Amino acid sequence: MALQPVNRRSVPEDVFTQIVSEVLSGAMQPGESLPSERRLAEVLGVSRPAVREAIKRLTAAGLVEVRQGDATTVRDFRRHAGLDLLPQLLFRAGELDVSVVRSILETRLHNGPKIAELAARRRHPDIPELLMASVDALRAEPDPVVQQRHALAFWDHVVDGADSIAFRLMYNTLRATYEPALPALATMMAAEVGHPQAYRRVADAIAAGDPAAARQAAQDLLEPATAGLLAALDALGEHR
Repeated sequence: MALQPVNRRSVPEDVFTQIVSEVLSGAMQPGESLPSERRLAEVLGVSRPAVREAIKRLTAAGLVEVRQGDATTVRDFRRHAGLDLLPQLLFRAGELDVSVVRSILETRLHNGPKIAELAARRRHPDIPELLMASVDALRAEPDPVVQQRHALAFWDHVVDGADSIAFRLMYNTLRATYEPALPALATMMAAEVGHPQAYRRVADAIAAGDPAAARQAAQDLLEPATAGLLAALDALGEHR
């Protein structure tokens, strides 16, 4: 194992982060037993309660399985973990994981139109005004990074209008994963966030309660930038 003593003592977050890194990198394989609490505490230079708390978090995240009277074993995160693991998967050993970015983009393109359709179908009375305010803010903003933030606020309202807890939690995770990359994506996203009229068409369809039009408008909004980003990722993969 490549575990190292943490810089501060009794910090479960540091213990959790290191073990997550080992599991995601494949250094700890599914079915493999973790060292004992005592051994982990010695290697990491922390207290056993800190290790115990970290293991609780790992269990809740679906990364390990604790059996009474038996060793704690690593689980296959692809089968047991949830979306909250996505931010950790995005970067591996300091490098962007292209396959994870691709899956995020594909999810965005697949879910966005359906969320817009649901928002139009359910027609929450407060949503149209909020959407129009976001469109106005987007139109008035020249900075491409801030434009992306206004676009995220727009979709935040659309998700509220869809009134789906599953889509809401998924969106929260995708947004948390996406936001740190806003400056890097500014150029590629300019074609999307720089056209507020496309957002206006989505907002108008939702306000009109037209699910089919809302779905199509969202597809038209999201597809060009998504296709461009996927093509850029394919080119990046070819040069690696």
